[in-house]
Amino acid sequence: MEKAKLRRSLLKTRKDMSVEEWREKSDRICSHLQSSPWFAEAKTVLAYFSFRQEPDLSPLFTDNHTWGFPRCVDKCLSWHHWQPGEPLEKNIYGIFEPSADSPTLQPDAVDLILVPAIACDERGYRLGYGGGFYDRLLSAESEWSSHATIGIIFEEAFFPLLPTEEWDRPLQAVCTEKGLREIISDG
Repeated sequence: MEKAKLRRSLLKTRKDMSVEEWREKSDRICSHLQSSPWFAEAKTVLAYFSFRQEPDLSPLFTDNHTWGFPRCVDKCLSWHHWQPGEPLEKNIYGIFEPSADSPTLQPDAVDLILVPAIACDERGYRLGYGGGFYDRLLSAESEWSSHATIGIIFEEAFFPLLPTEEWDRPLQAVCTEKGLREIISDG
């Protein structure tokens, strides 16, 4: 199935999920993340604010970690410090992000990136929204490319194989409501 068609189908499935099911699955994902060494050992974590019924990670947003969230700046993501209770702004896509004057986070300060996705596969490749924001962030030329990455999806969006492009980079793990799966790379 081509990426655009698969993307539409999976977004519809996610949109049709009841609020109760979405909340329950999101809470299970958070539990799996909290019990993982990846998350427990991280001091600074990059995450996202749920949009279009993406798994909601907000139960994790406590003072136990330093948090970074993206701002969309000129087709790239700029990462900004945010702590619970600080104001948020909606960007042009309708996604919440930290205020423009919040401090930026540098790559060397970050331990873990929780990556939103529409789908992921067993090799660690993800299907995003098509804007290329995370592709650019995780590209081999990026100073962010060496960071630990966990794709966050619901189980029905976990596939054996997704279509990929030459610029796609695999994530190191995928977390669903069924658990955290580390990706064993072939290389």
